[in-house]
Amino acid sequence: MKSSDFSRRGLLRAFAATALTAAPVYSKAAGVLRGAGDVRRVSMHNQRTSESIDMIYWVEGEYIQEALNEINVFMRDWRHNEVINYDRRNVDIIAATHRLMETNEPYLMLSGYRNAATNAMLRARNRGVAKNSYHIKGMAADLRLSSRSISQMAAAAIACNAGGVGKYGRSNFVHMDCGPIRTWRR
Repeated sequence: MKSSDFSRRGLLRAFAATALTAAPVYSKAAGVLRGAGDVRRVSMHNQRTSESIDMIYWVEGEYIQEALNEINVFMRDWRHNEVINYDRRNVDIIAATHRLMETNEPYLMLSGYRNAATNAMLRARNRGVAKNSYHIKGMAADLRLSSRSISQMAAAAIACNAGGVGKYGRSNFVHMDCGPIRTWRR
């Protein structure tokens, strides 16, 4: 292989495909990410499964399917080990929010996709769980950072102007989804 065969895109794709440490479009959020240069990155840890991801999932205007597949596995309903195609628009919101907060700390992901049975079980335990949650559609995540307050996280997510943002003070997390733009607090 000649050195000219190694493109920046190819190198970044190879990096992104191997950057996973544990297996597992939205226009306005994407606008925030334009300042990120030619790559988009997501970094999260799931305490329940002990899995972590820190990967580039978008390079020079293109999503990297292998990276999105790994994100799908990471964001799965771990209670049923059910994987769906997690909405890449929400990945963009998560990445844009993280970039705005200027932190290298990975998110602690409390909840990504959850199937209807998991959602019903959580709803029976907590009145704050929506019956038709965007989590069921693979369009939402509940996230926490120890280095940022939920107010700081919510403000960054709201600045993306790209979906729903909920502040959960007692539980110390922020809900981000790629549904209609709205905010709430519990």
